[in-house]
Amino acid sequence: MATKPKKEAEVVEAPAEEGKALFDAVRKVLLAGIGAVALAQEEIEDFVNKLIERGEIAEKDGRKLVREVMDKRKKDVEKAEDETNKRIEDILARMNVPTKSDIDALSEKISALTKRVEELKKA
Repeated sequence: MATKPKKEAEVVEAPAEEGKALFDAVRKVLLAGIGAVALAQEEIEDFVNKLIERGEIAEKDGRKLVREVMDKRKKDVEKAEDETNKRIEDILARMNVPTKSDIDALSEKISALTKRVEELKKA
């Protein structure tokens, strides 16, 4: 009988560990993405500055080119972020993890029920 509670405890702890592992993995991916974007921006600016120094493009055109590239990268990052958020939501839904809105809705119901119980006690 002593082995049964241990098995139940292991089952209860497993989802929390999976959630933490998922969070850590997502965090690492996002930090790597941020680092890559920052590095790419520096490299793009350096490349354009070299083109300007060589006289291959005008400074005005160079700045415009940097802006265009950064705008495109920003759109790509936003798209990737949206896809990542959707995947995380899908994973959390499969794991039956309640969302903030689920918890807020339950809190409102509890408050309403508590208020109703207090009214019934007074009556």
